[in-house]
Amino acid sequence: MIIKTTLFRGFILSVLFLLIGCNERTSNLTDKKELLIYCGITMEKPVRELAGRFEKLENCTVKIMIGGSGTLYRIMTVNQAGDLYLPGSEAYINKGLGDNVITKTEHVGYNRAALIVAKGNPLNISPNINNLVSKKFRTVLGSPDSGSIGKETKHILTNAGFYEKALDSSLYLTSDSKGLRQAITEDVADLTLNWYAPAIWTENIDKMEALQLDKSVAIPHRLILSLLRYSREPELAKRLFVFMSSETGRKTFNYYGFGGE
Repeated sequence: MIIKTTLFRGFILSVLFLLIGCNERTSNLTDKKELLIYCGITMEKPVRELAGRFEKLENCTVKIMIGGSGTLYRIMTVNQAGDLYLPGSEAYINKGLGDNVITKTEHVGYNRAALIVAKGNPLNISPNINNLVSKKFRTVLGSPDSGSIGKETKHILTNAGFYEKALDSSLYLTSDSKGLRQAITEDVADLTLNWYAPAIWTENIDKMEALQLDKSVAIPHRLILSLLRYSREPELAKRLFVFMSSETGRKTFNYYGFGGE
């Protein structure tokens, strides 16, 4: 029993280490101040780039916990630690404001859903959400309980009148946008509904493409960066917040596909 408990604790520690991106720094061995950003999976690239620049400017360490927006919210509020939170959906920001978890917010870009298919669209799928209930295509959808894309999927397909039918037609539900990307790249699915931005990233652009939906179907949503009341380095956290929401920050988000309405 002691051995099993020790192994289990070791496993938990390993998982936590993998979840937290430290930009390849071992800051616990130095006197550098540390900040922690909770970041939805889809926004990882611009956040990592901006965090790296800020580390050089301030000679500090910025850790990044990547995960589904809902999962991160639960971790953040249970642990009551961290400095910034960037979810994929504004609904989590509104919840944080209501729960008195968030002290300040700033708009940094836009997130929009799109149908995602394999590169070249070999099945000639049209940009129509009705294809998500077609028996001709293998589909995978996001879960509304763990990630922002799942919440957006439920919203879009409920408005269309066939959310439950789409669930029944799908092969399975995955927890986040990363799982949706894998469904396409591993040829498990022909079609998913995912965030647009990752489809244009260097590592994905040769494997998938986005079929953009009409804005009346998939409304572009504001990406809102937030400052948390839990911060143990409030002044440094404020400077990071200002840096990420500055013109430099917005240009970086735009570069990675989060710009424009």
